[in-house]
Amino acid sequence: MASKCLSLSFLIPLLAVAAPLTALAGDPDIVSNFLLPQNLTASNITGAFFTFTGMRQIMNANEPTTFTVLKATAAEFPALNGQSVSSAVLIYPPSSVNPPHTHPRSAELLFLIVGALDVGFVDTTDKLYTQTLQPGDLFVFPKGLVHFQYNRGSESALAVSAFGSANAGTVSVPAAVFGTGIDDWILAKSFKTDVATIQEIKAGLTPKAQDLR
Repeated sequence: MASKCLSLSFLIPLLAVAAPLTALAGDPDIVSNFLLPQNLTASNITGAFFTFTGMRQIMNANEPTTFTVLKATAAEFPALNGQSVSSAVLIYPPSSVNPPHTHPRSAELLFLIVGALDVGFVDTTDKLYTQTLQPGDLFVFPKGLVHFQYNRGSESALAVSAFGSANAGTVSVPAAVFGTGIDDWILAKSFKTDVATIQEIKAGLTPKAQDLR
């Protein structure tokens, strides 16, 4: 009986700490209509503050030759601070790929507008879920799980993604594994290969390929 009471005496404080941490797992709620940068007040803002024009560049622009992402997160669009939403426009030329990556702070809901895409994610049991999307299809990538998109077709594809965070974050698997300074011998042992192969992989990952955000 004494041991049970002792266990409870440790458990109750832990639960008291865990409860607010669970509540803060996503973007924190705000107690005002919106958040403003320090140099602005509600009296001197207009509708322009809540407007993002960064996507205009894709209208009537030349089609990109590599996979391209245009983001509207809190970093690019300060009005999103505290709103728990963000978005991205993704353009996939033929045979291009958005390499395996994760978003640690949000699920991703992808809406395919033009073209076809092979998409997939891997869950925590290492099970792979894949699907070929057609225009008008939606696909959800669960929060924090490794996922990818690939355009195997001969025409470009265009998609829009929505996130439940103003800053979902992106961790590129190739960049995180091969571009962050992990020792070659650790990678060689981990992938059951040799150091020369690891160095060849690193050499093939150009900065542009590593910075797919």
